[in-house]
Amino acid sequence: MKDTAVLLIHCPDQQGILASVTQFLNKNNGNIIYLDQNVDRAESVFFMRVEWELDQFAIPREKISDYFETLIARKFNICFTLHFSDERPRMAIFVSKMSHCLFDILSRHSSGEWVVDIPLIISNHKDLEPVAKRFGIDFFCFTKESITKEEQENKEIALLKGKKIDLIVLGRYMQVLSDHFVSSFPNEIINIHHSFLPAFAGAKPYHAAHERGVKIIGATSHYVTADLDAGPIIAQDVVRISHVDSIENLVRKGRDLEKIVLSEAVYKHLQRKILVFNNRTIIFN
Repeated sequence: MKDTAVLLIHCPDQQGILASVTQFLNKNNGNIIYLDQNVDRAESVFFMRVEWELDQFAIPREKISDYFETLIARKFNICFTLHFSDERPRMAIFVSKMSHCLFDILSRHSSGEWVVDIPLIISNHKDLEPVAKRFGIDFFCFTKESITKEEQENKEIALLKGKKIDLIVLGRYMQVLSDHFVSSFPNEIINIHHSFLPAFAGAKPYHAAHERGVKIIGATSHYVTADLDAGPIIAQDVVRISHVDSIENLVRKGRDLEKIVLSEAVYKHLQRKILVFNNRTIIFN
């Protein structure tokens, strides 16, 4: 496949944005292969994702951002990010003891479904170290037994920065991240929650759901912010249940759903199809 560039754009809605952006690309021999745009009429904000091939593009890739800023962005007060398809994101996975999300992520990675590097797995328990070894990934265990939480997170941050990590995925990591940790990776930490937020919070959500006699259970994947479980939502889904389902069935169905929803969120992030605006997400098709 040819190398491509992706622009994610948002700005105040006004006439001529779409035409100006596409004209900028066409004039410089950029073959557009994807374009999706939307207007939030309540907020009067324009959102856009455009992807084009680079092989004939007249502007050197290292100067595209500067040219676009000077010629287009300043005129329309555009906020934008630029990404390239040949840049492989580097992802770290945080886990505790549950393995279902970890196995799903690693199988998608090893099968080539995701174009991403996974140089390390971090945990607060050693239970899943054999899984990391099976897939040839470095495993690091940080506990609070001999150091404080602040010291633990500082070591983790230093490790992640040293490994040039672009994305952190919490695969049922059962610790709350501090504000300092979260602010070090804005919109770069994806979590999976066992319900439609904020229902049935706590250590035994499926037991609580069973006691309430619910008819659907859900899963929510979101970016992590300083507000616990209140970050921008990326993906959600549900599965129907009934009175015949035992707690064990709810746990099984719920974990299957968690894997699917988390993987969908990670995939959208890797495809650069998510734009975060005012604590919510615009997910491009």
